[in-house]
Amino acid sequence: MSFKYTEEDGRIVAKDKDGLEVGEVTYTRDGDEVLVINHTGVDPANRGQGVAEELVHQVVEKAKNEGLKVEPVCSFAQKEFERKSEYREVLKQ
Repeated sequence: MSFKYTEEDGRIVAKDKDGLEVGEVTYTRDGDEVLVINHTGVDPANRGQGVAEELVHQVVEKAKNEGLKVEPVCSFAQKEFERKSEYREVLKQ
């Protein structure tokens, strides 16, 4: 199944083909330069399809495009940053 990812205020949402929300990643801004990922969640029926990974990826791409850093606070985002070395360029030190 393919999902559509859209940015809303302070979050990125994954929706299925019917437009139903199946997952989200929420973030806040810390000053002008940092996005803090504080929650990643996916509906249990849609887990195991890469939705959460893609949601974190969307925040990373947003940070790259806007010249920002990312502070992964939620445990899932922390694991993604540990697993994916390409994310280190936007990791807040």
